[in-house]
Amino acid sequence: MTTQPPTIHTLREALNAYERIYMPSRNFAPKTRQSYGDDIRELVLFLQANDCTEPGDVSLSALQGYLADLDRRRLAGATRRRKTYAAKSFFTFLHRSGHLPGNPAEQLIPPRSEQKEPRVLSKVEYQALLRVCSHHPRDAAIIELLLQTGIRLSELTRLELGDVELPGRITKDADTVGRLHILGKGRKDRWLPLNHKVCRALKTWLEVRPALTAALFVTKFGQPIGPRAVQQLVRRYLTEVGITGASVHTLRHTFATHHVAQGTSLRTVQDVLGHASLKTTSIYVQLAQEAVKRELQEHAL
Repeated sequence: MTTQPPTIHTLREALNAYERIYMPSRNFAPKTRQSYGDDIRELVLFLQANDCTEPGDVSLSALQGYLADLDRRRLAGATRRRKTYAAKSFFTFLHRSGHLPGNPAEQLIPPRSEQKEPRVLSKVEYQALLRVCSHHPRDAAIIELLLQTGIRLSELTRLELGDVELPGRITKDADTVGRLHILGKGRKDRWLPLNHKVCRALKTWLEVRPALTAALFVTKFGQPIGPRAVQQLVRRYLTEVGITGASVHTLRHTFATHHVAQGTSLRTVQDVLGHASLKTTSIYVQLAQEAVKRELQEHAL
């Protein structure tokens, strides 16, 4: 006997079913669930204000009107692109689950994202950043880890003690590297090697770290450190050494760019960064070429 899907009468009911059934069934990451949920709530409000209260009321032209409204509000291309994909996901769910005979969002074209060249720290800049935080074990370990592995902010704040494996003896020998377990985008696991610099920084932090929680990095109150706190501490040190236009994510770009410039293979960099496609990683080839030119200028004989 085939189970019929629960009847959905309104867009509000559709949103509730999408959040309660579809997103968990697709194993969306928590951040994706939050952003897509917020985006679709905004879309539903727009549609209701334009006399679309039921899923069957929604047409392609109504959704295009929503995209035009986002443009009038001068939202960034990347933001409008995400909101478009959220809308497509929502109506794909309604169509495939039998609540709509067709998918009005199927032909909805996402706008292009603005291509903004990533900021990359020069060797002089990242060395200054490491020096300024060197007397603060936790902060030094955080910044060293971001620079030496290129992990994302969300990945760093999810780290627990059990995710770190340090060698008994820390040396520059290739056989004595540490390991770091990462739960990345799409909840995909990967293990990253930890070089001697980050191993030393982590060892120093672990020697003074309060033992009140399983989180690797904690606040002065012993609570797991959150993304905003990491952003603030990195911003503080960047400001202290006079580095502008940079953020936590800049450290990820810096890691990848300097490794490519020094000959690390794109495939290796892709695996470490957790990119699904090598095409995403290939942007660092041009950035590496620019970094080499900059270094030659800065260190002219």
